[in-house]
Amino acid sequence: MRRTQRYKVDRSNSLWQIYQTVPFWKVVKNFIVIQIARYTPFLAMKNWLYRNFLHMKVGYETSFALMVMPDIMFPEKIKVGNNCVIGYNTTILAHEYLIKEYRIGDVIIGDEVMIGANTTILPGIEIGDGAIVSAGTLVHKDVPSGAFVGGNPMRLIYTKEEMGERNSNDF
Repeated sequence: MRRTQRYKVDRSNSLWQIYQTVPFWKVVKNFIVIQIARYTPFLAMKNWLYRNFLHMKVGYETSFALMVMPDIMFPEKIKVGNNCVIGYNTTILAHEYLIKEYRIGDVIIGDEVMIGANTTILPGIEIGDGAIVSAGTLVHKDVPSGAFVGGNPMRLIYTKEEMGERNSNDF
């Protein structure tokens, strides 16, 4: 099970009650910063924007490709390690607004992780060091260190040991 905190709502669905859960001006500021970062081709500038305005924890030499969409409501709950590549148009969610509840959870991406294009990472997920997530994957559960995962639903393709064996045969 993903590590999220659950909050029940009454009356209308939780998205209608959004500004009771997160301040309006925080969302406006985050939206502007994210839109600037999504389109800028300067990797260091993206990381600086994420660290200084969104309070994300972003490691050294991590690369966010064009159009990456970090969580607009709770970006401070995202931690990305050193020397990672986050692929084109990836979405990293730290919240889910549902009908009768909303959920918030940290997203932790380890060091030297490769995330393929058009991936969606749900809240409460941890991706271990050296993992590879193939393009188009819905990451709905933790990914072990060094593993290669992919698909929708996500499944384990190679373990760390199998990846080590494959890589040793490449040279």
